[in-house]
Amino acid sequence: MQKLGILLIALFITTFSQAQDAKTLLKEVSAKAKSYDNISIDFKYNLNNSKENVNQETRGDVTLQGDKYVLNMLGTTRIFDGKNIYTIVPEDEEVTISAYNPKDDKEITPSKMLTFYEKGYTYKMDIEQNVKGRKIQYIKLIPIDSKAEIKDILLGIDVQTKHIYKLIQTDDKGTKYTLTVNSFKTNQPVSKTLFTFDEAKYKKDGYYINKL
Repeated sequence: MQKLGILLIALFITTFSQAQDAKTLLKEVSAKAKSYDNISIDFKYNLNNSKENVNQETRGDVTLQGDKYVLNMLGTTRIFDGKNIYTIVPEDEEVTISAYNPKDDKEITPSKMLTFYEKGYTYKMDIEQNVKGRKIQYIKLIPIDSKAEIKDILLGIDVQTKHIYKLIQTDDKGTKYTLTVNSFKTNQPVSKTLFTFDEAKYKKDGYYINKL
């Protein structure tokens, strides 16, 4: 019984230490991300569900400045100016405009991509990898909400730069979403109109404007 008690105490201390180490590293990542005027990321995105025999891979890029962003992915451009989300689909010549409501935003959107883990998760240190000479430390995040659709998230962090290298999200249906950062650039020259949607221009080009 005494040995069991000692083992339980040792396990608690180890778990607590891992959680503190993970918390410290995540704070450093968050502080680093918030220190930049803007961030430009080129990434690879993979969706995989072995049970459903689904495996899709694509590339994309996103520019972030505060909460604002411009995301290019799957032939679609999404602009968020801090108030509205503009989804531009050139193939259909259509733009959908929707007001942003943070209460409805439960996904890891570009705005929250580098800071989503600050609330709503428990975390602990996971595996460590060497990727082309870079030390990548993974942290496992589990939603506090037991009803959340997300089962867990593995966040791979470049220990030297404190930049996110990979995000692996698994949902309750076994679908795995993997985002791998190919390039991470900061404080780039950004046009003042980058996050501004020019409705007149798209109307002139014959786009259908759908306001929700």
